[in-house]
Amino acid sequence: MDPTLYTKALTIIRALYGEDATFREGQYEAIEATLTHHRTLVVQKTGWGKSLVYFVCTKLLRDQGHGVTMVVSPLLVLMENQLAAATALGLRCAVLNSTTKDVRQEQLDAMRAGKPDLVLITPETLFSDEVQTALSSVPIGLFVIDEAHCISDWGHDFRLEYTHLNRIIRRMPQTVPVLGTTATANDRVIADLKQQLGDDVFVSRGELMRRSLSIQILPLSTPTERYAWILENVPKLPGSGIIYCLTQRDCDYLAGFLQKNGIHAAAYHSGLEQTETNDAEQRLRENQIKVLVATVKLGMGYDKGDISFVIHYQQPSNIVAYYQQIGRAGRNIDRAYTFLMCGEEDRTIQEYFIETAFPSEQEAKAVYDAVFSHAENGITGRGVEGLVNIRKTRVDKALMFLRNEEIIVKDGARYYPTLHPFRYDREHYDAITAVRRREQQQMQELTQTPGCLSRFVVNCLDDTTAEDCGICRNCLGYPEFPEQPGMNALHAAQAYLERLILPIEPRKQFPSNSFTGSNKIPVPNCEGLCLSKYGDPGYGTLVKQGKYGTPPGFCEELLGKSAAVLQAVVQEHQITALTCVPSLRSTIVADFAEALAQRLGLPFVQLLEKSGARQQKDMENSYHQCRNAWESFACIPDIPFPDRVILVDDIVDSRWTMTVCGYLLTQAGCELVFPFALADSSEKKGRDT
Repeated sequence: MDPTLYTKALTIIRALYGEDATFREGQYEAIEATLTHHRTLVVQKTGWGKSLVYFVCTKLLRDQGHGVTMVVSPLLVLMENQLAAATALGLRCAVLNSTTKDVRQEQLDAMRAGKPDLVLITPETLFSDEVQTALSSVPIGLFVIDEAHCISDWGHDFRLEYTHLNRIIRRMPQTVPVLGTTATANDRVIADLKQQLGDDVFVSRGELMRRSLSIQILPLSTPTERYAWILENVPKLPGSGIIYCLTQRDCDYLAGFLQKNGIHAAAYHSGLEQTETNDAEQRLRENQIKVLVATVKLGMGYDKGDISFVIHYQQPSNIVAYYQQIGRAGRNIDRAYTFLMCGEEDRTIQEYFIETAFPSEQEAKAVYDAVFSHAENGITGRGVEGLVNIRKTRVDKALMFLRNEEIIVKDGARYYPTLHPFRYDREHYDAITAVRRREQQQMQELTQTPGCLSRFVVNCLDDTTAEDCGICRNCLGYPEFPEQPGMNALHAAQAYLERLILPIEPRKQFPSNSFTGSNKIPVPNCEGLCLSKYGDPGYGTLVKQGKYGTPPGFCEELLGKSAAVLQAVVQEHQITALTCVPSLRSTIVADFAEALAQRLGLPFVQLLEKSGARQQKDMENSYHQCRNAWESFACIPDIPFPDRVILVDDIVDSRWTMTVCGYLLTQAGCELVFPFALADSSEKKGRDT
């Protein structure tokens, strides 16, 4: 230990926290290693104070006249917390991310002049052309990678710009300290990070057990059971907390259910406006709401010391993510409760994520060929979609994959091939997939182990020093909260889920003007209604049974519910007739629409006809879905068209069939077209970031 350095570092933290403040075990050693070894990796549990290490290092380096500290941070909410903490230490800070574009040039000029002590930057902003140009003349005193597990192929999160950080590290002079911090790295990830950070890496690694957290497993298979348990038990839990869901849709539905039943809740995910998520986060921070229903967008680095419970509505994909998320709770309180719901649905969703983590070789090659065919002038992502019949999310993933492999590059909005030939390292990708399957299996084993649950979690992260926690469900020998919900809560949950009515949001632009003649859809579409989510309990199941029954046909319950829902629509919009999307293969939709029109007291008129052999379900992205619908449907000629109609279909997915048919009807003379479908089958399983 360097006594002079220790005294200076201790003086800094006591100026902030008081004369009795001391370093936590390992904190000073990490500070000294960063300033002397120049390559340091800190692997410590959530709440340990990893950010304090680089804040103190920054203060010490700046006092010696060194350059600015650059902290690469993955999430805006994490940056906000870091900014507040750094400012409290007296550090002058700058922030570079997607929300600070208006002042970016001003901040870059300040960085060139060495004015800020510390710069917080997202990886995407770091690799922007203007920032990369500016960095050549910015003196760097310390380079920090927060959530460093993201730069490893073996980490639990894939983010293109993170994987490219090793290029910057390699260019850093050995005299510039480089620090990586994470709470979630096992032996395999640590070994990979040591290689990426360079030679002679000092690893600060402590025990990962969080002794304030109790874990309880809840074997609840259906959404109804999970909704009911949450409704019944959240009011009994102390303080405020977080419910983690895997999809945005689940966040919205569950938050709506809790609100309807008198529990102060809000949804939080990247599909919401920034103002909405900021407001929800602030309300949680000030304990104005009981629970935030969030995706992983509220994840790494979120720091509210008194969160008293975390509920996982679905199983995370691996122990690393699970440990990270339960680590939001119990930071500055003696006891916090965590609950993990589990069932067959979770395995299905996680298998989907694992299977789609990498593009297939066929997808990657098709996307590469599309880029290569436009090598001279480049091609946009939308242009690629027009050339390949692959779902947009898969095209985006393939483009990211090819960029990561340095087979293509992106310049502005256009992609170009590099001199590197196309290659697909199947063995490497299969190895990563195998690891992810093993990690998924660990989550299954967690739900079934008879031993200490907390100890099992940290053992999976290769911390073998932990003893039994003494407070989890298995250590106690009994559940502190009921494992099954009561009948009243079950009835409330079932009623809510069965009565969810989903909006059919209008499309506003055609994906291409090459076949429509215009990008803009000139007539404003009317937002429609969808009765259910395909396959979900209640009406979603009835739709599935009716579509594939023997014989096929939609039941009286669906007919009655549809009529009840549309009765108000007929009056509000002064509907004068009902029509349907035609089919060449079945009369099931036409039969249902005709019966529905009779129930509503409206005339049923067939206004559209269909031609073409290609099925819409075989079209994978907007360009091909829109074009196929455009080429397949037409208005029946030489018949009178009613002013205001309801357009009925059984299943809505991409919304292009409804959009094109609605557009054609308005062009033929209909003043208003109101879309209605029995079920939404769109796959919105994508992870949030």
